[in-house]
Amino acid sequence: MPDPAPAPLALAITTGEPAGIGPDITIGALLQLGGAANGMGHGAYRFHVIGDARLLAQRAEALGVAHAWQRRLADGDVVVEDVALGVACEAGQLDARNGRYVLALLDTAIDGLQGGRFAAMITAPVQKSTINDAGVPFTGHTEYLAERAAVPRVVMMLAGPQPAHDNAMLRVALATTHLPLRAVPDALTIPMLQQTLKIVDHDLRRHFGIARPRILVTGLNPHAGESGHMGREEIDVIGPALALACDADIDARGPYPADTLFQPRHLRDADCVLAMYHDQGLAPLKYGTFGHGVNITLGLPFIRTSVDHGTALDLAGTGRAEHGSMIEAIRCAITMAGHASGRHGNGASANGRH
Repeated sequence: MPDPAPAPLALAITTGEPAGIGPDITIGALLQLGGAANGMGHGAYRFHVIGDARLLAQRAEALGVAHAWQRRLADGDVVVEDVALGVACEAGQLDARNGRYVLALLDTAIDGLQGGRFAAMITAPVQKSTINDAGVPFTGHTEYLAERAAVPRVVMMLAGPQPAHDNAMLRVALATTHLPLRAVPDALTIPMLQQTLKIVDHDLRRHFGIARPRILVTGLNPHAGESGHMGREEIDVIGPALALACDADIDARGPYPADTLFQPRHLRDADCVLAMYHDQGLAPLKYGTFGHGVNITLGLPFIRTSVDHGTALDLAGTGRAEHGSMIEAIRCAITMAGHASGRHGNGASANGRH
């Protein structure tokens, strides 16, 4: 007799800020990825949508897809895990009383990951201000997940295809994330950069099947410091960290001037760029891939992907929000979970070398 089919990979999708487009793009992406369409393979995956079931039904009605959404739920591979709102929500209208609801969505997914119920989590965007206004200090998804997972360091990486360059894949990891620019130089240390490169190298191997990742590293200062004339971080911090990484058999090269590094001829054989701060890396990436990019948290004991945009309150409930980034985040999570489980998930454009 043939071997029984493996159980479906269970993926959690948190629907994010209820007043934003998180519910919209979750519904839109799952409708587009329905059944065997787009290479998803019916029965191979089960999506656990974590959010208020009534809100999702109302948003589907507002989008004109209520019947299609009900049929999608009836298929059996999309399950809504109902978490009640703090208060009723109107599209586009923030309410701090729902701040703790947003964190409850994340906690439900994290608990499921840590308990082995889920293979990965995909997150819709949250509104940081609402959570802070609810009385909970909150810097962002990345930092919250690191705290809940009790890991000392995680790395934010965004990835996406570049339509202007034959859809060549671009991945950019960040040495620092949500810091004021004046705080960045003090945050860069040799041990921190060494650990960051170790995490990037490890997770590109484990979750993306890249046997020996090639990582290009930017400098911090203009012209990568101009041999010390425009700053010494390249000489005193970044260079020594790269030397230690190379001693550990990590193929990390640089530091390169950031203003010229993001060109196809430099990136052609690279698997990732490590940038020193948020806008240095994400401005060129989002220019080239926006709407199809994926936010990936490296260094966690579980898989997390997300969209590359915010809550877009003005688009919530209008039907004008694009869900391409959510589709890519789902596909990327499938690929990563597939590599981790040995199934090698298909169809994720955030996978593989250029």
